[in-house]
Parts: sequence; structure tokens; C-alpha cells
Amino acid sequence: MSETQTQDGGGVAAAGKDTLSVTDNRTGQSYEIEINDGTVRAMDFRQIKTSDDDFGLMAYDPAFTNTASCRSAITYLDGENGVLEYRGYPIEQLAEHSTYLEVAYLLIHGELPTQAQFDEFEHHITVHTFVHENVKEFVGGFRHDAHPMGMLLGSVGALSTFYPDANEIHDPENRMIQTIRLIAKMPTLAAFAYRHVMGMPYVYPDNDLKYPGNFLSMMYKMTELKYEPDPRLERALDILFILHADHEQNCSTNAVRAVGSSQVDPYSAVAAGVGALYGPLHGGANEAVLRMLKRIGSKDNIKDFMQGVKDGNERLMGFGHRVYKNFDPRATIIRKATEDVFEVTGVNPLLQIANEVAKIALEDDYFVSRKLYPNVDFYSGLIYEALGLPMDMFPVMFAIPRTSGWIAQWLEMVQDKEQKIARPRQIYTGERTRDYVALDKRS
Repeated sequence: MSETQTQDGGGVAAAGKDTLSVTDNRTGQSYEIEINDGTVRAMDFRQIKTSDDDFGLMAYDPAFTNTASCRSAITYLDGENGVLEYRGYPIEQLAEHSTYLEVAYLLIHGELPTQAQFDEFEHHITVHTFVHENVKEFVGGFRHDAHPMGMLLGSVGALSTFYPDANEIHDPENRMIQTIRLIAKMPTLAAFAYRHVMGMPYVYPDNDLKYPGNFLSMMYKMTELKYEPDPRLERALDILFILHADHEQNCSTNAVRAVGSSQVDPYSAVAAGVGALYGPLHGGANEAVLRMLKRIGSKDNIKDFMQGVKDGNERLMGFGHRVYKNFDPRATIIRKATEDVFEVTGVNPLLQIANEVAKIALEDDYFVSRKLYPNVDFYSGLIYEALGLPMDMFPVMFAIPRTSGWIAQWLEMVQDKEQKIARPRQIYTGERTRDYVALDKRS
């Protein structure tokens, strides 16, 4: 393909133009396709036909590995260079200086808030953390051994029935009310799910506490009159929430956008995101890491395990990333948070195993050449276990902060005039035009 090939009967594409000239060798015709932002529009290929009644050329891209489904100004991700930015701000700076609620404001509004704007935003979040008493009864209706993520999925979707005005998605003020409610109530629903599984009474939100401290209170408060969260745990949780707030067009974000494209209410769209995160390939990575470390058992077994990985008999969980090709910028940040948590809880023997596994992977040519470096999931599970959480709660902990990213993406989508209801094409591979045979005549 060249930028100077003839097109449609002899025209010449000017050299240097942002176009792609394509020759269809089936017909000999050439076409000039416009390039914008390093992409071509898939619909531009529909003009490439073998005849007038031909549907036109389609692109086949399972899992959308090389297809952009939207324009977004929320999260920038450069996997080759290990760059993650929210609205242009490097994740390293936000994790060091910011709070999760400030980051949530940034994702939603596009700019960091002034002090007055943040105070108002934080106040609205705080006073909306309570849920209707019927929601508590709804959660209480699940079996004692129900998976917390299934409970979260059901309760988030159920919120649409408590706020029927949420379907007024073209009203900016209404959209913002639902945005506040979702971010505020997600920790409450998560904590209720945890307490239900543990057989403990639910703890109501404490408006005197900050966002992460309030969540810790709803999770762990027992008989004390006032729960006082350890500031180190509170800050570590805040950092974890920042790191997990958004991650571009991943599986769950794509689910939120796809379901939201039908113009359903945001609770139903976010419930779709929770459902996608429920899957082990998305929200279960840190659980797999913990299972791996527990199976290794002790530092004495690490050498044999790593050799088993090289031989293809073992799988190294929590290393490498589908997007990041050299390193995960979140891993360095979360490793420091891990150390802070263990100052409070005591060192978990699994951390020693994890550090030794990471050391080998970062030095051994086998792993280095394959770009198998620790990612954010390698350390997050250690923090959650140090907090006393069962592994079933790990994806729930992921869903709490990701809610701000999901809702920011949903807000962007419903205001994007280019977006339509999601309706992917398919390549049909089945039978055609078969005659019906009566049941008693089928052999």
C-alpha cells in the first residue's frame, strides 16, 4: 500500500497526506482512506466491494485488541513506556500528593478541584453514603455463603429501582446526583456484603470519617463506641483506590459503555461493570497471586517453582501485563504501600516469598527477556490479606474505586454525539437455508 497509488479509476493520492491508499486485488480498484489520530474508521472500508450488492469489507478483531471504540479524554496509557495518566496527571504524582476523592473529582470533571470545590464534593459524597433500609434487607436476603461480588452485583443493579429518576440521563443535574450516589454508596454496599458473609451486623456509615476511614469502620467496627482507623492503613487504602480508579478501555469499562449505550440508567450500566470484574481474568488476578504464593509455601521452594515456570509446568501469576510491555507504573507505588500496611499488621510470611520471587524475575534473563515484571496485582492481594479479608472480597475491593472511573466513562459516553448503541458485527459461520424436517422423520 502506498500514498501515491491510483484510486477509483486513476486519481492519485497526494504524497504526504494523512491517508492510506488500499488496493483491492480482487477487483484492482484502489481506495483512499483518511487517517485521523493514528486510526482509520472501520466504516470507511465498507466502500470496498466486489459488486454493488456486496455488503462491503469489515474488520475482524476478536476482543477488540486493535480497535478503538471511542474517543476519550479521561485516561492516557502508554504501555511501551509504562505511563499512566488521569486527565494528563501522572499516576505517581497523584498517588503521592492526592486523595482518592480528589482523583474521583478529577476523573469526573476533568480538572483538579479548588479547595471550595473539593469541600463541597466531599460533603455530598459523605452525606450520601447511607442506603435505604430496604437495601439492607435486600442484602440480607442472600445466602450466608453467597459470593460478595455477586451480592454487590445484585445490590448495585437494585439501586436503579430505588432511584427511578436515574433514567433521565440527558439531564446534567440528574446525572451528577446519580454520580455522587454511586461513588458514595459503593463502599457501604461492599461493607454490607462482607459483614453478611462474616455473619456480623451491618455498620452504618460514620460521617465524621474520611472516605477510606469510613469504609474501614463499616468493615471492622465491633463494640467500640467510635472506630478510629489507623492513619497508615487509611492512607494505604486511599493509594490503592487511586491506582485502581480507572484504566482506560478495559473489560469492565467496555461493559459499562456497551450497556450504557442503550441509554439505560447508570446503576444498571455500572452493574455490568461489576459483572465483568467478577470474572477471574479481570478482577481475580490478585487472588491468583495469593494462591500461587501459598502454594509455594516457603522460600526454600522458590527455586524449584521458578524452574517449573521455565519448564512450562507452573504459571507465574502477577507478572507482566497485556498493555504494559516493560513495567507497570502502579507496582512500584503499591509495593511501598504494602510496606506501610505491614508496619501495622505485622509482616506476612508471604511477603518474603513474594519479594524473592520478584527479585528472581527481575534478574533472570528468562523472565527479563519475556518482560515478566511484577504488576499491580502482585502486591494488592498481600495488602487485602493483611487487612484480614477473605479472597472472595478482593474483586469487591477493586470495584469500589473503579466506580469513579466507570461513571466518568459513562458520563463521557452519554455526552458523545458520535456514540450509538453498541452493535458489533459478526462473521457468520453456520448453516444456511435449511428445510425444516418434521420431528418424526428425523433420523
